[in-house]
Amino acid sequence: MLDRSSRDELITAAAPTALPGRRPALFFLGVGMTMAGLIWLAIVALSPGGLDAIDLLLVVLFALTLPWYVIGFWNAAIGLLIMRFARDPAVAVLPVAGRVCGDEPITASTAILVCIRNEPPERIGRMLEPVLQGLTARAVGKRFHVYVLSDTSDNELAAAEDACFATLARSWRDRIALTYRRRSHNVGFKAGNVGDFCARWGKHHDFAIMLDADSVMTVDLILKLVRIMQIDPSLGILQTLVIGMPSASPFARIFQFGMRLSMRSYTIGSAWWQGDCGPYWGHNAIVRLAPFIGHCQLPVLAEGALVKGYVLSHDQIEAVLMRRAGYAVRVLASEGSSFEQNPPTLIEFIRRDLRWCQGNMQYWHFLRLPGLRPVSRYQLAFAILMFLGSPAWMGLLLIGSAAVALASTPVAFMRSDAAMTGLILVLAMWFAPNIATVVDVLTRAKLRHLFGGAVRFSASFIITIGFVVLIAPIMWASHTLFLGRLLCGRTLDWGAQARHDHKVSWSAAFGQFWPHTLLGLAPVLLLAIAAPAALPYALLIAGGPLLSIPLAVATASPALGKALIGLGLDRLPEEVLPPPELRALKLSAIEMSQRAS
Repeated sequence: MLDRSSRDELITAAAPTALPGRRPALFFLGVGMTMAGLIWLAIVALSPGGLDAIDLLLVVLFALTLPWYVIGFWNAAIGLLIMRFARDPAVAVLPVAGRVCGDEPITASTAILVCIRNEPPERIGRMLEPVLQGLTARAVGKRFHVYVLSDTSDNELAAAEDACFATLARSWRDRIALTYRRRSHNVGFKAGNVGDFCARWGKHHDFAIMLDADSVMTVDLILKLVRIMQIDPSLGILQTLVIGMPSASPFARIFQFGMRLSMRSYTIGSAWWQGDCGPYWGHNAIVRLAPFIGHCQLPVLAEGALVKGYVLSHDQIEAVLMRRAGYAVRVLASEGSSFEQNPPTLIEFIRRDLRWCQGNMQYWHFLRLPGLRPVSRYQLAFAILMFLGSPAWMGLLLIGSAAVALASTPVAFMRSDAAMTGLILVLAMWFAPNIATVVDVLTRAKLRHLFGGAVRFSASFIITIGFVVLIAPIMWASHTLFLGRLLCGRTLDWGAQARHDHKVSWSAAFGQFWPHTLLGLAPVLLLAIAAPAALPYALLIAGGPLLSIPLAVATASPALGKALIGLGLDRLPEEVLPPPELRALKLSAIEMSQRAS
């Protein structure tokens, strides 16, 4: 039997020269074999009567849906092994983090960038106060400089920003510097906002910590990131594992509980094989400014691009450019110190997701960039496939339903045994990242208690499964409708988000989701009349769009949010033990949860 230290060595002991080839090759061998097996199963399922053009089209559509789930499964499987057998999983995939003792002097100059646009300044101030206090209390304030970079278009809000941050700067004068800057026009959007900082002040700092308006990072994590960057000069970007803040919104609460289950195993697994070609999400990360300024400047896409103009989803492009320049991009996959606020309603969630969809469609242009690493090209292609899989799912629903309805019997169209086997395998892979973390949590007494205990945690997991099964097809329908509009030249504005909890009216839900309802209703009615036996299969995809209007209303209900908190469901550990940086925000979910317990 290997002891834990020996296991750690096995996990981390790939030679640097071997890592870029061997681990990705092994990973994609598993992915390729799994996809081939599932495609073969689909062919078998459609084999009665031979394969015609419709059958082949359905196989192609099914194949397009697979990368997200198969890759997620293998990431989760690798992540679970590391989580179970490594002493510190984050160090296992980022060995340099293990060299940080925590008492190394801070010698580098670090800018903390807070990018805002039309946000309540008092909330940003509450977020910054504990950071400023923590850095000065540790006597490192002189090594940091906070920049509030505003692209606010509302003049009244801008005046409030000016007053708020001027007061904050005066309060901390001579202890830590704070600069407020507002651009009159948001040229280049967020990437342009950061670019303006780089042009003005970038040369004065070694590193920059990137924060969004809804970002929170603990002071301990900020210092750890700086120390890691000081130790390893080859690191260009170090991304943290971002988790959702406790929320009283039922939509955000259930969503981020599911993300909390899936993200750690997925991120650890992907970090193991991606190595120095890791992810960058544009916030809650630290970058080395000299190579970022020198190599990560973004072009303006000219006519001919699917989405022309400024690069919208800038983060992954900056990551692949940083790696092309010879600097590593890695992730620190530890939880509990890096937070963001998730959209409070289904409507706001879709708004954000469609902005990402629009931005990711610009990646077609960058796939041809010379000098990119193979893993970097994979990351860009995968970001595109994330959204192209959605019309494939809707095509499977609509074309498959029509084909079953036109067949003499469902059995004449499809072998039910092979179809059921394929369905079970796809669902297992879909939830593999969640299941991996569920296994890890249930076998750790302290962590299990922080999530509310085994019974509440298990009930929350069941709620999450039902939530995802309903919400995911709504997203597929949204992506499909949006991509159709995008092909017709209709793009989205890149505006501010509504971050506060709020109700969704029936009229607002109907205005947003009537097309989704029709997309779900059409195959259900068709199969109910022509092939009722096939209806349960179709409802797995059609059920969410069919119920999208009441779901949007219900998941924004304050009463439902209070009920979930009162029952201790979908609880995050930070509701029990919030760090000072979250306590300063006075989040209602934390206050309600602590009263309930």
